[in-house]
Amino acid sequence: MAISPDPNHRTGGQLIVEMLCAHGVETVFGVPGESYLPVLDALYDTPSITMVSCRHESGAGFMAEAHGKLTGQPGVALVTRGPGACNASIAVHTAFQDSTPMLLLVGQIARGDTDREAFQEIDYRQMFGSVAKWVAQVDQTVRVPEYLHRAFHVAMNGRPGPVVLALPEDMLSETIEVPSECIRPVARKVQTVPESAEMARLSEHLRVAERPLLMVGGSGWTDEAAKDITHFAETWNLPVCTSFRRQDIVSNDRAIYGGDLGTGADVRLLEYVRTSDLLVVCGARLGEITTQGYSLLDSPLPRNRLIHIHPSAEELGRVYSPDIAIQATMGPVAKTLAELSPSPGDWSDWTASIRRAYLETLEPSLLQTALDPGHVILALREILPRDVIVTLDAGNFSGWPQRFLNYGRPGRQLGSTSGSMGYSVPAAVAAKLARPGRTVVSFVGDGGVLMTGQELATAMRYNAPIVIILVNNGMYGTIRMHQEKHYPARVSGTDLTNPSFADWARSFGAFAERVERTEEFLPAFERARNAGRPAVLELIQDPEIINSRTTISALRKKALQHQSA
Repeated sequence: MAISPDPNHRTGGQLIVEMLCAHGVETVFGVPGESYLPVLDALYDTPSITMVSCRHESGAGFMAEAHGKLTGQPGVALVTRGPGACNASIAVHTAFQDSTPMLLLVGQIARGDTDREAFQEIDYRQMFGSVAKWVAQVDQTVRVPEYLHRAFHVAMNGRPGPVVLALPEDMLSETIEVPSECIRPVARKVQTVPESAEMARLSEHLRVAERPLLMVGGSGWTDEAAKDITHFAETWNLPVCTSFRRQDIVSNDRAIYGGDLGTGADVRLLEYVRTSDLLVVCGARLGEITTQGYSLLDSPLPRNRLIHIHPSAEELGRVYSPDIAIQATMGPVAKTLAELSPSPGDWSDWTASIRRAYLETLEPSLLQTALDPGHVILALREILPRDVIVTLDAGNFSGWPQRFLNYGRPGRQLGSTSGSMGYSVPAAVAAKLARPGRTVVSFVGDGGVLMTGQELATAMRYNAPIVIILVNNGMYGTIRMHQEKHYPARVSGTDLTNPSFADWARSFGAFAERVERTEEFLPAFERARNAGRPAVLELIQDPEIINSRTTISALRKKALQHQSA
């Protein structure tokens, strides 16, 4: 369909694309579908937007989510109705739990066919109602600018998250008269500044604290905000921990950094949180992972004094009642905290002890296996550039890069906090496309890679030379670990039959090597990084090493002893 010669007459598809342009969108991810052909046609005439054609809608959704996480602007995914939307739903759930700005545009059946169970018909308000910030269907072409403006506003502001818009196919092909000025309004981020009285109360609580602890996390952290919160913590000599997979907010090599409250958190850090007399939580949700199953703090009244700072009023007091609740976005609050006049108490021993405990976690145990994953990561830690982007999948293998790599700005850590498998490879592709000058390393297991690893083809098509470190232990390791804890020696459903992943990667045209010994890794990594094309390193890990702290035999022995007792 050609663009109308009258600039005020546009199809719904053209309006969609013009609104994307107005909001600065340069990349969209999707799998093409007949239900949104007018949008694809409008993209043909819009060279300023790259349409990244993916191999599965979950991959496209994860790419959009990762783009939003990395840039702070809503990542955009385009999918077709029915099966396409269902495939993308996992990424919407991820964006919701990770507080990531994202926009999912779904082609929809024609408006006149609604409620007939038409081909691939789904009511998306019901389907996405509990996992998106806002879900709507655009039934009137003239209102496309209104809906798109609101979608970007909702996705970016307050607690960021995903928005889903359903686009009926006949609405997209309809031509209407829309003045150009209707395209101009652009949604902006609303910065919420903390009140001076709240900051004064926070300062007074800090001055009388004996064992304060700062927890940072959540989304919305720019490099400048991360710099400001680090300055605040260092000026006050405050120990800092981070929530799950937010380790890049404060550089891990700083003397105030004490670790993260993710899966498998260090027991000493958990005890420090419990015994702190003032917990300042900045940006993080106090959810299940961060609170270790809601066990770190008493609900609804924690024994610790609690100051909670979050951009969403609905998140303050959701599970735990804070002594001070401050609604503010991360940029303004970090800047305000950095400007507070310091008058810290004598916390030097407290801060130093938390730091020492963290440093002791950075030395992995020497394993008597051909390939030692801990020492592979230690070697990698020495050579990665400071601005490296690391993407993490779900699985026990991720414990090694999470524990032993050094995170901090300008580098980035991108991982799903919702525990969704299949995130890492698509996220790495999106990261490399958004930041082509940076090294991007993806960590994924043999379970997750066959869920979305076909996006290696997307990396090849769009020349995104990522390095994928694929850990192959022949099992769904996390579930096997829980089996051995609760049903020792009763293995069911967790063994995997795998291809040769190196051969699999080469079939896409990627660089690939199989690594079986620790000393083989660094030379192979350098060859992969310098290959000039996407690369896969298949690491063969002894299945006995179930996670970064223990083995299957040790788990089984402990569980059997517990049962016999």
